[in-house]
Amino acid sequence: MNPQFLRRARLRARMVVGTLAVLLAAGMTTAVNAQAAAGCRVAYEVTTQWTGGFTANVNVTNLGDPINGWRLAWTFPSGQKVTQAWNATVTSSGAQVTAANASYNAAVATNGTVSFGFNGSWSGSNAAPAAFTLNGVTCTGGTGGTPSPSATPTTSPSSSPSPTTSPRPGDAMATVAAMQPGWNLGNTLDAISDETAWGNPLTTRALLHHVRSQGYNSIRIPVTWSNHHGPAPDHTIDAAWLNRVREIVDWSLAEGFYVMINLHHDSWQWINTYPGDRTTVMNRYTALWKQIAGTFRDHSSKLVFESINEPQFTGTSGDAASDQVVNELNTEFVRLVRGTGGGNATRLLVLPTLHTSGEQARLDALKATFDQLKDPNLAATVHFYGWWPFSVNIAGGTTYNSDVEQDLVGTFDRVRDTFVSRGIPVIIGEWALLDYDHTRPGIIERGEFLKYLEAVGYHARTRKLTTMLWDAGQFLNRNELRWRDQGVYEMMKASWTTRSGTASSDQVYVPRSGSITARTLTLNPNGTSFQGLWQGGAKLAAGTDYTVSGNTLTLTAAALTRLAGNRAYGVNATIEARFSQGVPWQISVITSDPPTQAAATGTTGSFTIPTQFRGDQLATMEAKYADGSPAGPANWTPYKHFWEHFQPDYTANTIILKPEFFAEVNDGRVTLTFHFWSGTKITYNITKSGTTVTGSTG
Repeated sequence: MNPQFLRRARLRARMVVGTLAVLLAAGMTTAVNAQAAAGCRVAYEVTTQWTGGFTANVNVTNLGDPINGWRLAWTFPSGQKVTQAWNATVTSSGAQVTAANASYNAAVATNGTVSFGFNGSWSGSNAAPAAFTLNGVTCTGGTGGTPSPSATPTTSPSSSPSPTTSPRPGDAMATVAAMQPGWNLGNTLDAISDETAWGNPLTTRALLHHVRSQGYNSIRIPVTWSNHHGPAPDHTIDAAWLNRVREIVDWSLAEGFYVMINLHHDSWQWINTYPGDRTTVMNRYTALWKQIAGTFRDHSSKLVFESINEPQFTGTSGDAASDQVVNELNTEFVRLVRGTGGGNATRLLVLPTLHTSGEQARLDALKATFDQLKDPNLAATVHFYGWWPFSVNIAGGTTYNSDVEQDLVGTFDRVRDTFVSRGIPVIIGEWALLDYDHTRPGIIERGEFLKYLEAVGYHARTRKLTTMLWDAGQFLNRNELRWRDQGVYEMMKASWTTRSGTASSDQVYVPRSGSITARTLTLNPNGTSFQGLWQGGAKLAAGTDYTVSGNTLTLTAAALTRLAGNRAYGVNATIEARFSQGVPWQISVITSDPPTQAAATGTTGSFTIPTQFRGDQLATMEAKYADGSPAGPANWTPYKHFWEHFQPDYTANTIILKPEFFAEVNDGRVTLTFHFWSGTKITYNITKSGTTVTGSTG
């Protein structure tokens, strides 16, 4: 699973249930090196806590010989449990917990630090573990050796391109407006440890040309520098890496893009330790920015610098203290870049809030930094991944409802009122939904996603916010240079300039046998006017095939019977509602019967429920104990996390219950309720006894 997607799920959870903000990445197992560390130090911090849940960040420093593969073990003193982890694979046996390296962070040099984090559950108290072992060695904080020096680059960067025309220096609002819309080259130069490590192909000029041809005016190129520079004091950037970054920047400028580069996953790899080691971290931070700023000093003013991605810290007393730390790094970044002269004297610089959060307190803290700096060539940035339950499909968040809308409007209103209204431009540097991913279909229902896309475009445009889509490969197929879902792209594109009408659903279900009755949908014109229904090039007949009363669209029984044809399970026909402007709203006519399930046996590590879906699609799953209380992970809600805790397999005709689900289920009986998009609900009972699981219908 893509590390970046999980990182984002972790980030957005913070904005709903607490002050959550640490990088999410997929846990992938790797063989552990037999050589044990001679010494280690662990910094364990609960960064956020709410009723029944918390988020923790763990920094492990290797004080002994270099290791390639690590396992950190501890015992929870108060019955806590890990519910979701990133940058490590976490397993539990009672109170004993083991975190093992992911494939990309197995190697830890002497005095090197590796970080991971997790969400957990607690009741009663949430005391920190008293002791940790790394590869079987107790971490006492004993000293070890010194890191080996890295090779010094021997080649020089390539020449700079000539500056190109852009809004005059000093007109930050005009520059940011010209950057709309933007696109992220995600999981590429920010991937650890190299450009293709997270599954994307090498970036080509053809890719950049294609993205530009699709209407994007700016490109954000996240760059992780951690693994590509030498030791202190110079921290010299590897020449090959710097040249590769420069090549992609130059290609992008040549294509006519505005370009934004940054320090990306450095934020959680080492910058997060700044509160406890200000001198070391600041020296490294300034050394990197001096080299980057110097390299691009005479580049076009269409090149933009962003100080740091999603800043987050360990060892502070809370968000207010962390806001001050962000201020220190942002102000030093501005001072340093401006001091390099040339084009950097007036280059647009982009400053984030803590966690790139849109919460008012975080915005106010960044606004104070702008007031302090009094620099006219600055922009603010936040990230937006929507209302968390909808963004990941948990807690029943299956639809674009009023909660999702209010979260969107509230966030965009806050950044407009705090910054834009005062002449400070805002870049939504990343946006999407956390779990929208072509490799995990069905988490986000397509029509509900389209409503979200339409709304983000409209609300950003009317508040003069520039948006930069986070695309780690889930939208654009970079190998084939085509959109994975052309309709999704068309909706985003339309939202840049206009509104599109939608409806309460993009699905109409009819039965496999028996008579078909009329069905209704609620139209959401969004300021447009309804023009009619079409199937391909044929217009359906008003009054005969459908009627409209106010915003209620009724498809007649006769029309649905014709459209359903032979009523084979699944989509039988697709019609579209056309409006006076924007993208037509597609409606699928689907034949289904209530799904059926069968008894099963298995283990907590491998359990599937035989399921005949019969044309229907799974929306969500509830899990409850006999007393009605929520069962399984995220025990504040009965509705579990789609794909993380359960997953439909339509090809195999099964629903998979994941080990992560059973890890938080007590022995005994649990009633599952499966909700399908047709409106059908079916119940299934499972009984867990140790690692044995049995299931039965009814």
